[in-house]
Amino acid sequence: MSRRKNKRSLRVEDAVEFFNYVVEEKPFLPVLIPLVLFAWAIERWVFSFSNWVPLAVAVWATVQYGNYQRRIIVEDLNKKWKRVILNTSPITPLEPCEWLNKMLTEVWPNYINPKLSSRFSSIVEKRLKHIKSRLIERIELQEFSLGSSPPSLGLHGTRWSTSGDQRIMRLGFDWDTTDMSIMLLAKLAMPLMGTARIVINSLHIKGDLLLMPVLNGRAILYSFLSVPDVRIGVAFGSGGSQSLPATELPGVSSWLVKILTDTLVKTMVEPRRRCYSMPAVSLRKKAVGGIIYVTVVSASKLSRSGLRLSPSRRQFDSTSEEHFVDKDLQTFVEVELEQLTRRTDMKFGSNPRWNSKFNMVLHEETGTLRFNLYECTPNNVKYDYLASCEVKVKYVEDDSTVFWAIGPDSGVIAKHALFCGKEVEIVVPFEGVHSGELTVKLVLKEWQFSDGSHVLDNLSSRSSLFGSSNFLPRTGRKVNITVVEGKDLIAKDRSGKCAPYVKLQYGKILQRTRTAHALSPLWNRKFEFDEIGGGEYLMIKCYSEDTFGDDSIGSARVNLEGLVEGSVRDVWIPLEKVNSGELRLQIEAVRAEGSEGSRGSTTHSNNGWLELVLLEAKDLIAADIRGTSDPYVRVQYGHLKKRTKVNRSITLMLHIIVMIL
Repeated sequence: MSRRKNKRSLRVEDAVEFFNYVVEEKPFLPVLIPLVLFAWAIERWVFSFSNWVPLAVAVWATVQYGNYQRRIIVEDLNKKWKRVILNTSPITPLEPCEWLNKMLTEVWPNYINPKLSSRFSSIVEKRLKHIKSRLIERIELQEFSLGSSPPSLGLHGTRWSTSGDQRIMRLGFDWDTTDMSIMLLAKLAMPLMGTARIVINSLHIKGDLLLMPVLNGRAILYSFLSVPDVRIGVAFGSGGSQSLPATELPGVSSWLVKILTDTLVKTMVEPRRRCYSMPAVSLRKKAVGGIIYVTVVSASKLSRSGLRLSPSRRQFDSTSEEHFVDKDLQTFVEVELEQLTRRTDMKFGSNPRWNSKFNMVLHEETGTLRFNLYECTPNNVKYDYLASCEVKVKYVEDDSTVFWAIGPDSGVIAKHALFCGKEVEIVVPFEGVHSGELTVKLVLKEWQFSDGSHVLDNLSSRSSLFGSSNFLPRTGRKVNITVVEGKDLIAKDRSGKCAPYVKLQYGKILQRTRTAHALSPLWNRKFEFDEIGGGEYLMIKCYSEDTFGDDSIGSARVNLEGLVEGSVRDVWIPLEKVNSGELRLQIEAVRAEGSEGSRGSTTHSNNGWLELVLLEAKDLIAADIRGTSDPYVRVQYGHLKKRTKVNRSITLMLHIIVMIL
């Protein structure tokens, strides 16, 4: 009996312990058990629940589905509200950019680096062609590579901000590359002779970059917030296998840094901005020049006090309009495009109206129109500079044109011309002054392309019926240039007369027209040149003949890329470095007789052009007793013999650096 009682007591204790454990782990169980027993009693003795169970399940499912839908709606509203806050907030939270730098690292070596290197190298080559010096005969770009290290963007994150109606993204820019290679070879002229090699092998640029989408996302303006930190590594050599470290010429590296920094300040440091266009359709054409009509319409709110007042004092005098009335103010506007300048007439008052129209020429796919405002003071020979503003022009690959300028309070003004011939009117405030606005009208009349086609006046791209020209340097074609006439030439003589003539230079060939005796002369003189590819310009200089020395009355340059056989280009070329004057030229490319098989021809022949360039030599033996030599090279091809000049290997490094930049 005692053993049975002990076994029963153990079972009860185990059951109580298990019940306590269940209650501790499942606190709702003590309440659930009585409810189950109560429901069983009702089911047993009162009425059955079998008819109510489906209804209860349906009600429960409906409630759960309603809660789920309500949660989805709440999440969607929260997302929309966050988006509204993000779009309306002046500053967004800082966001990391590790993914962007990772993607940039992957696509840089095989995509971005080759494209940027190719584009920058073509720009550098064009700049080098215009370098003229008595000590340097020729400068060549031998190698251009930006290296394998891409710039780092937004290392500390990026954020959006709002300035007026303009959204601005700010992110850090840090580019530190030590494996870039930009190599230049300069050939010295007589009496120095020899070659010199310049190598830029490292570059460091660090600053804050601003990105501003404009024209509903069709383009992005970009610039540095402030002057970036710049460092450059340079090495020098004599053109052979050896090279000298940068320390051999102290101060050159820091001087190059100053040159690059000044260039950045003038082009892409706030408020100066550059443009990257994003057309919906890319026609893959390279614009090499264009013709733009610039109309200076009027100015407003001009006054001596407002134009000479510091911009920081604008807030104190913004309510006063009295200083905008200056009836005695006599002003004119000078329009500047590279070296081409034109000037309006002089007008009186604070709101002068000129309506002066000028024909301007672009030599690239981009250009900067600068408008300088001057005051004419009575009994004073010199003009007083008052203020200036800029409008930049850029070709877009869908045959449209983008114009942009600095707006009020360093804002953004952007216009988009969908086709050539469309007039765009822009009201641009003068920079760095208290008051003053300039109204201009711009019409891009024509874009010219490297394949020979051109777009003008709302017409699609046109080319010759014979197709485009696929010429290379020294194609064997001839270029016929007819100097037809001139107009509005300036008179250097006090009597108001002029005896103009024109000099043409294409490559090393010089030609000259006869001397005329009129301010609007008629020559109709035709000249023939051998075609030279590679972006060679036709240089034009206009002189007025005089007994004591001829006076220059303007110059110009014409890009002859993309000439098409069978098509005559009839253009008016405005003269540079003067205030007026234009020359009318007719330009035509023709196939030379007996050159059917030259480069660019579609027919088959055994004739062609061979171009041999002797670059350098190394490890030559010393022929003289003193251990030196004066080497030269003779080349014979068939019956044709050529000889190079004697090279005494004299290097002038510092002067080459100065002339290149």
